[in-house]
Amino acid sequence: MAIRLYRAHTPGTRNRSVPKFEEIVKSKPEKSLTYNKHLKKGRNNRGVITSQHRGGGHKRLYRKIDFQRNKRNVYGEIKTIEYDPNRNAYICLTNYEDGEKRYILHPRGIEIGNIIISGAEAPISIGNTLPLTNMPLGTAIHNIEIKPGRGGQLVRAAGGVAKVVAKEGQLVTLKLPSGEIRLISQKCLATIGQVGNVDANNLRIGKAGSKRWLGKRPEVRGVVMNPVDHPHGGGEGRAPIGRKKPVTPWGHPALGKRSRRKNKYSDTFILRRRKIS
Repeated sequence: MAIRLYRAHTPGTRNRSVPKFEEIVKSKPEKSLTYNKHLKKGRNNRGVITSQHRGGGHKRLYRKIDFQRNKRNVYGEIKTIEYDPNRNAYICLTNYEDGEKRYILHPRGIEIGNIIISGAEAPISIGNTLPLTNMPLGTAIHNIEIKPGRGGQLVRAAGGVAKVVAKEGQLVTLKLPSGEIRLISQKCLATIGQVGNVDANNLRIGKAGSKRWLGKRPEVRGVVMNPVDHPHGGGEGRAPIGRKKPVTPWGHPALGKRSRRKNKYSDTFILRRRKIS
């Protein structure tokens, strides 16, 4: 993916960059594969904010993505490469031999007219989906299932890629993009290749308004609030937070406290934890 740079015509275009969308060939999505997405603005069923800094943004249509890739042994042709406002990866419209249409994540390097297939005997080529047990060591994969039949849940972001490291018994060892090394059942499906749009993280927003278009509202530090709004608030002038450790607006530990539940069922499958920055 190429990146378009702006000249500093205005303060908003200084240090701003956007994708060129050279791979995009269609602007309007397939109508049968979309539905309206209600934006909850970070509120629960009582209207209380439970996730901060959400709201506004451009209206979106949700595209139904085929993460399960359960259409076995039926060839599909890549018809379009499209933008999806709900994720930073691109998507592909696939037409199958039986006439059905589905959206899939766009693998890097795949082009319009290419043929893909899902199944245990599928060849090892970009865009094909098959069980981990049939993949050779060192294969680059994405859209990985955690439990067989549930659909891909791991490595779906733009530029994401995992690697098959080892096989032993009924389990496969994978190295995930975060650096985590994890065991997964050999029956789980995964797609060959890397997710496209690899430069998505190299873009520079340029101005605050671009964040508002994405539905992200401004963040305000707790220490500048009043005590009624945040546990860090209050005091005269520039006051410290007044606590041993920082907390969230609801009093839970923040900034570095690990929130993963102890003795979680998947702890035995994680051989090495992800890198903590």
